[in-house]
Amino acid sequence: MQVDEKITLEAKLEKVGNILRLTGWIGLSAQIVFGAVALLMILFAIAGRNFSQATGLPRAITPGVAVPVNQGLTPGIGVGIFWAVCGILALLAGIYLAFRQTRLARRLRHADTMKHPTKAEVMTVLRLSAIVGLVGMLLTILGGGATLAVLFSKAIAQSQGVAIYDPTRTIRSIDIIVAMANMSGIAAHFVGTVASISVFEWLHR
Repeated sequence: MQVDEKITLEAKLEKVGNILRLTGWIGLSAQIVFGAVALLMILFAIAGRNFSQATGLPRAITPGVAVPVNQGLTPGIGVGIFWAVCGILALLAGIYLAFRQTRLARRLRHADTMKHPTKAEVMTVLRLSAIVGLVGMLLTILGGGATLAVLFSKAIAQSQGVAIYDPTRTIRSIDIIVAMANMSGIAAHFVGTVASISVFEWLHR
């Protein structure tokens, strides 16, 4: 009877370990891919803004004439970049927790029961992963919303012909890249959150 119970327990632990490993690697891979895309886009957008600011300065300045330093830059787009960077930082924490989940799965499938993690330890990691994912989604949603608001205001201004005279009212590719970076961040946090919550609920039952 005890042998049968031991076999049943080992089978359950094996199943839990396999699910933890599968969801951990899926979340880890997806977050790394989407996070890398978001990071590259943000770096490109920042470099583009710096280049625009450098090339936007006039070569000769007439005395007594005020010159806008940020001519050609997009007012308000920096807010979207800021939230995107915050989302990427939160994503780094999510990647670490997903990797830790794979290590817990490896320990759970170990032959030595002394090395098995406790249920509380596994649930804590899953809970933290879900919380970090939700916070990251909130940050990147704020960034995406701010960027889309800027693009919407520019679209309205363009329809009135203002963009011809004011370069800050034109929709540039850098503005769209910032929005895409935030969307990539949302996707990364969403995958990690869904994976953590799914395993958490399954273990809780």
